[in-house]
Amino acid sequence: MEYVYAALILNETGEELNEDNITGVLEAAGVDVQESRVKALVAALEDVDIDEAVAEAAAVPAGGAAAAPAEGGDEEAADEGGDEETEEAEEDLPDTQDDDDEDDGDDEASGEGLGELFG
Repeated sequence: MEYVYAALILNETGEELNEDNITGVLEAAGVDVQESRVKALVAALEDVDIDEAVAEAAAVPAGGAAAAPAEGGDEEAADEGGDEETEEAEEDLPDTQDDDDEDDGDDEASGEGLGELFG
């Protein structure tokens, strides 16, 4: 995560996201820098607008929970005034329900790549 934080710091201060700058931030923080991770991060962020990505991540609700009913107890009135943005965001979320009860063991393998890339 410290590699991503370094990129966010550089973006926030208006500095260029390059290998030297990211390495400098990481070294200043006392991180044992791995050159391969720095190169991978710079390549991954090459065409990414970080400000836009952060804004989108902050706008998407994490749980997709329904809005609480308004005080007064009229749940139907609260349901009718649903938020279109929330409905659109829920449509964009992947289906995470398992159709079968068997565990095929892919859960661990699915996150290995990112963990190795960013620590």
